[in-house]
Amino acid sequence: MDEITNGLDSSTAFQIVSCLQQLVHITDATLLVALLQPSPETFELFDDIILMAEGKILYHGPRDAVVEFFESCGFRCPQRKEIVDFLQEVLSKKDQAQYWYNTELPYSYISADVFSEKFRASPLRKRIEEDLSEPYDKSQCHKNALSFNFYSVSRWEIFRACMSREVLLMRRNKYLYIFKFTQVVIIAIVTMTSFLKSGMDIDALHANYYLGAIFYAVLILVVDEFSELAVTVSRLSSFYKQKTLGFYPAWAFAIPCIILKIPVSFFQSLVWTSLTYYVIGYSPQVWRFFRQFLMYFTMQVSSASLFRFLASVCQTMDSSIAAATLIIFTKQIVCGFIIPQSSMPSWLRWVFWVSPATYATIGLSGNELHAPRWQRVRVQETNSTLGQEILKSHGFDFEEYFFWISITVLLGFALVWNIGFTLALSFLNPPGSSRVVISHEKLSTIRKGDSLNGSDKEDVSKKEESSKGRMVLPFDPSTLTFQNVQYCVDTPQEMRKGGYAQRKLKILSDITGAARPGVLTALMGATGAGKTTLLDVLAGRKTIGCIEGEIRVNGYPKVQETFVRISGYCEQNDVHSPQITVKESLIFSAWLRLPACIDSKTKTEFVQEVIETIELGGVKDALVGTPGLRGLSTEQRKRLTIAVELVANPSIIFMDEPTTGLATRAAAIVMRAVKNVADTGRTIVCTIHQPSNDIFESFDELIFLKHGGSVIYYGPIGPHSSKVTEYFENIPGVPKIKDNCNPATWILEVASASAERELGIDFAEIYKNSALYENNIELVRQLSNPAPGPASREVHFPTQFAQNYWGQIKSCLWKLHLSYWRTPSYNLMRFFFTISVSLILGLLFWNQGTKINNQQSLFNIFGSMYGAVIFLGCNSGSAVQPFVATERIIMYRERFAGMYCSWCYTLAQVLIEIPYLFTQAVVFVLLTYSMIGYNVTTYKVFWYFYAIFSTLLGFNYLGMLLVALTPNVAIAGALTSFFYPLFNLFSGFLLPKPKIPGWWIWMYYLVPTSWTLDVLLTSQFGDVNDEIVVYTQTTTIAKLLDQYFGFGNHHIMLSAVVLSSYPLIYSSLFVFFIKRLNFERR
Repeated sequence: MDEITNGLDSSTAFQIVSCLQQLVHITDATLLVALLQPSPETFELFDDIILMAEGKILYHGPRDAVVEFFESCGFRCPQRKEIVDFLQEVLSKKDQAQYWYNTELPYSYISADVFSEKFRASPLRKRIEEDLSEPYDKSQCHKNALSFNFYSVSRWEIFRACMSREVLLMRRNKYLYIFKFTQVVIIAIVTMTSFLKSGMDIDALHANYYLGAIFYAVLILVVDEFSELAVTVSRLSSFYKQKTLGFYPAWAFAIPCIILKIPVSFFQSLVWTSLTYYVIGYSPQVWRFFRQFLMYFTMQVSSASLFRFLASVCQTMDSSIAAATLIIFTKQIVCGFIIPQSSMPSWLRWVFWVSPATYATIGLSGNELHAPRWQRVRVQETNSTLGQEILKSHGFDFEEYFFWISITVLLGFALVWNIGFTLALSFLNPPGSSRVVISHEKLSTIRKGDSLNGSDKEDVSKKEESSKGRMVLPFDPSTLTFQNVQYCVDTPQEMRKGGYAQRKLKILSDITGAARPGVLTALMGATGAGKTTLLDVLAGRKTIGCIEGEIRVNGYPKVQETFVRISGYCEQNDVHSPQITVKESLIFSAWLRLPACIDSKTKTEFVQEVIETIELGGVKDALVGTPGLRGLSTEQRKRLTIAVELVANPSIIFMDEPTTGLATRAAAIVMRAVKNVADTGRTIVCTIHQPSNDIFESFDELIFLKHGGSVIYYGPIGPHSSKVTEYFENIPGVPKIKDNCNPATWILEVASASAERELGIDFAEIYKNSALYENNIELVRQLSNPAPGPASREVHFPTQFAQNYWGQIKSCLWKLHLSYWRTPSYNLMRFFFTISVSLILGLLFWNQGTKINNQQSLFNIFGSMYGAVIFLGCNSGSAVQPFVATERIIMYRERFAGMYCSWCYTLAQVLIEIPYLFTQAVVFVLLTYSMIGYNVTTYKVFWYFYAIFSTLLGFNYLGMLLVALTPNVAIAGALTSFFYPLFNLFSGFLLPKPKIPGWWIWMYYLVPTSWTLDVLLTSQFGDVNDEIVVYTQTTTIAKLLDQYFGFGNHHIMLSAVVLSSYPLIYSSLFVFFIKRLNFERR
């Protein structure tokens, strides 16, 4: 069991380990547990101890003998020292000397290697070797004690369990499937009312509209399965963990995923076909209706299988989205509708047959155009039927039985993808896990043989040690007082259903206290007592609920706008930009939070001083990274969180559980840094979990809360915790504290809710009736009044922020520039996608721009523009969302800290995208313009570039806007998938402007893609008056654009102005909603 008590108070941790101890002793089970910061009581529950450092075992034997072993090495544990702390510190180069007791020999540092050698030579090690050397007596073993199978149950039971779990997960994820069904219904209604049969005739012109409706349906139903990417990627981490632990094989996970998604695809395809088939006006035969439904269903199954396979191979959302979007683009562009096979370069026509969309389009178009109504009309020039001519023009002229070949091929694709999905899960390694980061200097030192303890994570240079506790910048000490503070929230629905009648739930109740300069105040209580809530209320971080009571700073009422300038808040979650180094994070905080009057040199020196104080010198040039994947360790992140607040030079610092998730030694390092900060005269309030003796006694005062948010003790801790233990021991019925018992654990035990019920007392009432309470009330009353004299003044700043708006924008641009430059998963992927799309279009439409001789050749060129706009735009809008969502979480913390105003951050976010999107547009134009064979003039090249660049900007800022409007990237992605089909349908390609029904024409003018395609096609061919043959009639290219598409050279400037307005509108709304909407609930 690995760190099973993280985030729990020491009393709860003791109860859990005590239960495990009884389980082991009763059942003779074997249990190996790794714990962080165990209390002495918890430590004493274990029978054996394994002590490791630098990958070596330094001790392995009975718990009772570990102190004796180190005494034999020359180190003695002091009287009140916890053994756990002693074992950690005796291995540290910095702390080891204080435990040396052999006065006959001079002290010299003993490394982990030496301890390991001493253990190997000890009787304990020899005893272990003797036990291992004895042959195992199998007769003493129960026949079921050993397992000869990797899995504990049969394959059928594994499969049943996995199927049951998949059903349960789908049931709990029902809103995703409800949304997908709703989206399909809405888009189907829009589609069928756009391709309404009342406007569809049986002729060559309208046959293209029928094919357009088929192509659009295939694209929509393929993209509808895109959610399989996110679902599969999100489950990979738990899958690999469970597979490694022998829960089930890969096939048992894969098969339920495959089988249970089939009914979803079935009903979606059925809904789409039922709504659209007869309203659009396809051939009325019932069996053709069912054949169309079958093809849609098979296509969806194949697509879902493909996306699952891509997610299992790519394993991350960024690479999965890029790969999937590129494959969808390639499948759709070569399927024969956008460019017929006959128009492709002869050496590239083989790609027509490798696209699953080709078989779906062949089957669906044949199902419609082989119908009797299309066979009755004959074309005089070729003496063949109209249906055959239309199919032949697109390369779909196959016999009707080819429909079943298409079904078979699609099922074959699905089978291949599903086998690949299973094999990828079976043989690919899981995504990388987090690694501790050390500096190059420390690495070189280790390689030279100067062994340092790997858990220290600290600089040992004399320069840093001599500088501890110094601060470059002065500050004004501040006192924080709070009287009768109460906090209520609306009662959750679950509690109301459970019988709780009150509309408001009180979290904090009549809390009074003070935090003073130079005093380190601990905030403790059982899990759920309201510690973090009180910290949030005092710091002004609550976004919901009702706060009552009085909070004062230096005797004056707290004003939140100025309070953030003198305070710092160290969050428990350690939220930082992953692509910024430790030093850059501190520089960014210092630039924005220190007064503008301080010069850059002083700020840099101050940052360096904080790095040394918080002992971050060894990792100052390391990227912060993403928790659980790469970057800093948990302890390093904790110290970075403290340092980011400390560089603001605050007078008051709030810290939320700075030692949670840390080993005992790492917690000691963090608390030593906190103590260094407190010694400078700052006011620090800190919630704490499972503190050791040393950590607990490093605090000066304690505020202890019980369940319900009431104070049961506020006062000094005293030397060796004497004051606080004396207070509780004087309460009748409370047992005396035992020798060498952790005071924090003891208080949590004797003041628990069960102890209250057992003794029949209320600790909160006892505290309110005590002399200590009266003294505290008097102290708070005195501190709540401004100090006499001219030096006393209310906290005031001439401006809300330390830097002016230009300074804020520059700082945000600097940080975002570094983040973007160091995020290849985002930037490299979008450039890779752009280059790939450009090359595919350039090769498929090679020199097509010089061969405009009939309507099909113009449609081919228009198809290339349509494919570029839709797929480049959609990829741009989707790819930006995870990055913006990640940065928004960091922005919430930085905005709460008063670093900058929202519009400065959002403006920087908007501006930083421009050079990347500009470069994308340049790359696309350079690759496609000459390859497709457009006429090279300054006018035409400019408009081509302008349209593409404006489109990329518009889609990108739309993606950012949807993130600003939604609480998380999953919902933003779902909302995005609703917009893109509309942008596609009303772009003017599938359904030209003159054919769009009057009730939908407003959508044509509303979506940006129609204006983009207008500018692209008009700028290239709007002034070309060459004659071409259009459906057996002769006309000019310019007239065809005007009559068929509704495009004209006379309004290109209007289209360009409208097109440029979309990025401006989307970015402005993004700036507005980031400021107005706050989805962080505290």
